[in-house]
Amino acid sequence: MKIFKITVSLAALFVFTMNYAQQTQDSVKTYKKRVLETTEVDFLTSYYSQDGDNAAVSGGLGTEELTDFTGTLIVSIPLNDDDVLTIDAGVSAYTSASSSNIGPFDGSDPADPFVASSGASSSDTWTNLTGSYSHSSDDRNTIISGKLSVSSEYDYFSLGFGGGLTKLFNEKNTEVSVNANVYLDSWTAIYPTELRPFASGANGLANGLFSNNTITGNTNYSPIFNEFSDETRNSYSVGFGFSQILSKNLQGSLALDLIQQEGLLSTPFQRVYFSDVADSFIDNFQLADAIEQLPDTRFKVAAGGRLNWYINETVVVRSFYRYYYDDWGINSHTASLEVPIKLTGKFTVYPSYRYYQQTAADYFFGYEEALSTDTFYTSDYDLSKYSANQFGMGVSYTDIFTKMHIWKLGLKSIDLKFYKYDRDTTFSSSIITAGFKFVMD
Repeated sequence: MKIFKITVSLAALFVFTMNYAQQTQDSVKTYKKRVLETTEVDFLTSYYSQDGDNAAVSGGLGTEELTDFTGTLIVSIPLNDDDVLTIDAGVSAYTSASSSNIGPFDGSDPADPFVASSGASSSDTWTNLTGSYSHSSDDRNTIISGKLSVSSEYDYFSLGFGGGLTKLFNEKNTEVSVNANVYLDSWTAIYPTELRPFASGANGLANGLFSNNTITGNTNYSPIFNEFSDETRNSYSVGFGFSQILSKNLQGSLALDLIQQEGLLSTPFQRVYFSDVADSFIDNFQLADAIEQLPDTRFKVAAGGRLNWYINETVVVRSFYRYYYDDWGINSHTASLEVPIKLTGKFTVYPSYRYYQQTAADYFFGYEEALSTDTFYTSDYDLSKYSANQFGMGVSYTDIFTKMHIWKLGLKSIDLKFYKYDRDTTFSSSIITAGFKFVMD
């Protein structure tokens, strides 16, 4: 009888506990706000163009003309109250007068570093697919995330994965985060046309390129050239973030990123011309003395902060500063200011300005400044000393009630932005972007 009573008591306790747990769950289900209420779809597109006179493909001398068109579709799906799956698929297609000169002798016109060639390297398509997942705790004070990405273009493939942890404190007024990412990349190295006959086992000046064209200047053309034996590049990064609501109208944040890269960090098709080697030409195109050579490791550090001031319901001031350092000798400063102004309940304009300056890498040499006895050298002006200004203007339309519909998708917002970027060299670029956000009924 005693055992029976104990059994009945335990059963009653179990039933009570289950009922209490169920009531608790029901209570949580009743009052827990979903992280994402419904499926959201973002369509982003952009058109980019640039030009300049310091192409790295032709050793710091030649056209940098390039145009690029991108389209990206991002779908965020709530799996339940706490979990969100995001799929990001993008395609980018470019045409480049600069990269076309990897093979400047492909066309019928005389080769020239300031004229585009009709070779296969004049265009390419980049594709990317990224899947990310996030889980939020019941109290929404802890967020765990992970992602996996794959991207590919003609001569480059990248596989990436990573994750992050975000914690909120102080009634969500304070936020700290940490994230880590790994990218495992590989090249399919493409070298300048005139260097390929000088690879190990090739026929040098006996190649048809030289028998079908006339070398002028130094006719005893003899470049320094060895194919890269390792065509992999691995990148490891870790980032830390801290955000604090400072007052009713002021919010600030700090960020620190550490990146280590290893492997092939040189770009195989970027030429270098030495000052102590006599010049050789075919048509108007100077034949490469060598290709870019850079160390196989690079360590980068970036630290910065943001301060957002909500002046009133109409005007917000967003400021940003970042300091960057790497062990190749580059130090840079970036500062930007954006002032969103709400014109009406649905329309906001975004004037912005960004200033950037950097020092040159230890291995940078302009056109015909490097020596053939140097160990490392590049004429990529992205690694040179320069300063740049960028002016931008954007406009956004927001309708939280999504009155406009396409099929089962309600249009929530439209963003249009234009940026003009100028360096103190001849390089300049501009980009137009558009973004459309939809929510599913």
